[in-house]
Amino acid sequence: MSEPHRVAGGHKAAIANPNVSEDAKDHSRQVLDSMEKSGDLDYEAGKADKNPGNVIGGKKAAISNPRVPEETKDRLRDELAEDGVEVDK
Repeated sequence: MSEPHRVAGGHKAAIANPNVSEDAKDHSRQVLDSMEKSGDLDYEAGKADKNPGNVIGGKKAAISNPRVPEETKDRLRDELAEDGVEVDK
């Protein structure tokens, strides 16, 4: 049995790929829409499998990355604050 998040990832990649035809991209959009409506994509359940320390580390790394936009860094700081993690501004 295929894992829904992996199937969704493949369709998202197809949509973003400039070498994929518009017909194929439309099909991928339809599949993703169908998966979302059916509840096959439970994003909250996927979060439960993640190591909290790795998630915090990833957010801190993104905040330190000069290529990450300031509005994204602000959102990440807010998320860390909600989790009780202090981050230098």
